[in-house]
Amino acid sequence: MVRAIADRIVTGYLRPGERLDEVSLAARFDVSRTPVREALGHLSAMGLVERRPNRGAIVAVVTQEHLASMFESMAELEAICARFSAERMTGGERRALEMEHQASARLVQLGAEEDYEYFNTEFHSRLYRGAHNAHIQDLTVTTRSRLAPFRR
Repeated sequence: MVRAIADRIVTGYLRPGERLDEVSLAARFDVSRTPVREALGHLSAMGLVERRPNRGAIVAVVTQEHLASMFESMAELEAICARFSAERMTGGERRALEMEHQASARLVQLGAEEDYEYFNTEFHSRLYRGAHNAHIQDLTVTTRSRLAPFRR
Protein backbone atom coordinates (compact mmCIF):
# COMPACT_ATOMS: atom_id res chain seq x y z
CA MET A 1 0.00 0.00 0.00
CA VAL A 2 2.89 2.39 0.78
CA ARG A 3 4.35 1.90 -2.69
CA ALA A 4 0.96 2.28 -4.39
CA ILE A 5 0.24 5.57 -2.62
CA ALA A 6 3.81 6.79 -3.15
CA ASP A 7 3.55 6.04 -6.87
CA ARG A 8 0.29 7.99 -7.08
CA ILE A 9 1.96 10.96 -5.38
CA VAL A 10 5.12 10.89 -7.50
CA THR A 11 3.22 10.53 -10.77
CA GLY A 12 0.97 13.45 -9.87
CA TYR A 13 -2.25 11.46 -9.58
CA LEU A 14 -2.40 12.74 -6.01
CA ARG A 15 -1.51 16.44 -6.06
CA PRO A 16 0.53 18.42 -3.52
CA GLY A 17 -1.75 19.75 -0.79
CA GLU A 18 -4.47 17.17 -1.53
CA ARG A 19 -6.12 15.71 1.57
CA LEU A 20 -5.55 11.99 2.15
CA ASP A 21 -8.72 10.61 3.67
CA GLU A 22 -8.07 7.49 5.76
CA VAL A 23 -11.59 6.12 5.22
CA SER A 24 -11.38 6.46 1.43
CA LEU A 25 -7.91 4.93 1.32
CA ALA A 26 -9.02 2.05 3.54
CA ALA A 27 -11.94 1.36 1.20
CA ARG A 28 -9.73 1.62 -1.89
CA PHE A 29 -7.23 -0.92 -0.55
CA ASP A 30 -9.87 -3.01 1.23
CA VAL A 31 -8.18 -2.73 4.63
CA SER A 32 -8.99 -1.19 8.01
CA ARG A 33 -7.83 2.30 8.91
CA THR A 34 -4.92 0.96 10.99
CA PRO A 35 -2.77 -0.14 8.01
CA VAL A 36 -3.67 3.14 6.28
CA ARG A 37 -2.40 5.10 9.29
CA GLU A 38 0.80 3.03 9.28
CA ALA A 39 1.27 3.62 5.55
CA LEU A 40 0.74 7.36 6.01
CA GLY A 41 3.35 7.27 8.78
CA HIS A 42 5.86 5.65 6.43
CA LEU A 43 5.03 8.15 3.69
CA SER A 44 5.44 10.98 6.17
CA ALA A 45 8.89 9.67 7.14
CA MET A 46 9.73 9.58 3.43
CA GLY A 47 8.69 13.21 3.07
CA LEU A 48 5.77 12.49 0.73
CA VAL A 49 2.96 13.14 3.21
CA GLU A 50 2.52 15.90 5.74
CA ARG A 51 0.60 14.91 8.87
CA ARG A 52 -1.23 17.74 10.55
CA PRO A 53 -2.42 17.35 14.17
CA ASN A 54 -6.21 17.00 14.35
CA ARG A 55 -6.51 17.80 10.64
CA GLY A 56 -5.38 14.61 8.92
CA ALA A 57 -2.75 14.12 6.27
CA ILE A 58 -2.07 15.85 2.97
CA VAL A 59 0.26 15.20 0.06
CA ALA A 60 3.47 17.09 0.84
CA VAL A 61 4.87 19.73 -1.45
CA VAL A 62 8.28 18.51 -2.58
CA THR A 63 10.12 21.29 -4.35
CA GLN A 64 12.62 20.64 -7.13
CA GLU A 65 15.31 22.21 -4.94
CA HIS A 66 14.56 19.87 -2.04
CA LEU A 67 14.48 16.84 -4.32
CA ALA A 68 17.77 17.88 -5.94
CA SER A 69 19.38 18.32 -2.52
CA MET A 70 18.19 14.86 -1.47
CA PHE A 71 19.69 13.25 -4.59
CA GLU A 72 22.90 15.23 -4.10
CA SER A 73 23.10 14.03 -0.49
CA MET A 74 22.44 10.45 -1.60
CA ALA A 75 25.27 10.63 -4.12
CA GLU A 76 27.68 11.81 -1.43
CA LEU A 77 26.55 9.17 1.07
CA GLU A 78 27.01 6.45 -1.54
CA ALA A 79 30.44 7.83 -2.43
CA ILE A 80 31.44 7.57 1.24
CA CYS A 81 30.13 3.99 1.37
CA ALA A 82 32.02 3.10 -1.81
CA ARG A 83 35.27 4.57 -0.49
CA PHE A 84 34.96 2.84 2.88
CA SER A 85 33.97 -0.42 1.18
CA ALA A 86 37.02 -0.25 -1.06
CA GLU A 87 39.19 0.14 2.03
CA ARG A 88 37.38 -2.21 4.44
CA MET A 89 35.60 -5.05 2.62
CA THR A 90 36.83 -8.57 3.11
CA GLY A 91 37.72 -10.73 0.12
CA GLY A 92 34.44 -12.61 0.47
CA GLU A 93 32.44 -9.41 0.58
CA ARG A 94 34.18 -8.16 -2.58
CA ARG A 95 33.44 -11.40 -4.43
CA ALA A 96 29.77 -11.29 -3.40
CA LEU A 97 29.52 -7.67 -4.57
CA GLU A 98 31.11 -8.54 -7.91
CA MET A 99 28.73 -11.48 -8.39
CA GLU A 100 25.78 -9.21 -7.59
CA HIS A 101 27.04 -6.69 -10.13
CA GLN A 102 27.42 -9.31 -12.88
CA ALA A 103 23.95 -10.73 -12.20
CA SER A 104 22.35 -7.29 -12.37
CA ALA A 105 24.18 -6.48 -15.63
CA ARG A 106 22.55 -9.54 -17.22
CA LEU A 107 19.14 -8.34 -16.06
CA VAL A 108 19.73 -4.95 -17.68
CA GLN A 109 20.56 -6.68 -20.97
CA LEU A 110 17.35 -8.71 -20.71
CA GLY A 111 15.27 -5.64 -19.85
CA ALA A 112 13.97 -7.29 -16.65
CA GLU A 113 13.21 -4.07 -14.79
CA GLU A 114 11.56 -5.48 -11.65
CA ASP A 115 14.23 -8.13 -11.16
CA TYR A 116 16.91 -5.49 -11.78
CA GLU A 117 15.36 -3.24 -9.13
CA TYR A 118 15.68 -6.06 -6.57
CA PHE A 119 19.31 -6.81 -7.53
CA ASN A 120 20.17 -3.11 -7.57
CA THR A 121 18.85 -2.75 -4.04
CA GLU A 122 20.81 -5.82 -2.93
CA PHE A 123 23.98 -4.52 -4.60
CA HIS A 124 23.72 -1.18 -2.84
CA SER A 125 22.90 -2.84 0.48
CA ARG A 126 26.09 -4.91 0.19
CA LEU A 127 28.03 -1.77 -0.61
CA TYR A 128 26.60 0.03 2.44
CA ARG A 129 27.32 -2.94 4.73
CA GLY A 130 30.82 -3.24 3.26
CA ALA A 131 31.64 0.23 4.56
CA HIS A 132 31.66 -1.28 8.07
CA ASN A 133 30.25 1.93 9.52
CA ALA A 134 26.80 1.45 11.07
CA HIS A 135 26.01 5.16 11.30
CA ILE A 136 26.82 5.90 7.65
CA GLN A 137 24.91 2.77 6.66
CA ASP A 138 21.81 3.90 8.59
CA LEU A 139 21.92 7.40 7.09
CA THR A 140 22.33 5.99 3.59
CA VAL A 141 19.55 3.42 3.93
CA THR A 142 17.19 6.05 5.35
CA THR A 143 17.97 8.51 2.56
CA ARG A 144 17.61 5.81 -0.08
CA SER A 145 14.19 4.82 1.25
CA ARG A 146 13.04 8.46 1.19
CA LEU A 147 14.12 8.72 -2.44
CA ALA A 148 12.71 5.35 -3.54
CA PRO A 149 9.44 6.71 -4.95
CA PHE A 150 11.35 9.28 -7.02
CA ARG A 151 13.72 6.68 -8.46
CA ARG A 152 10.93 4.81 -10.24
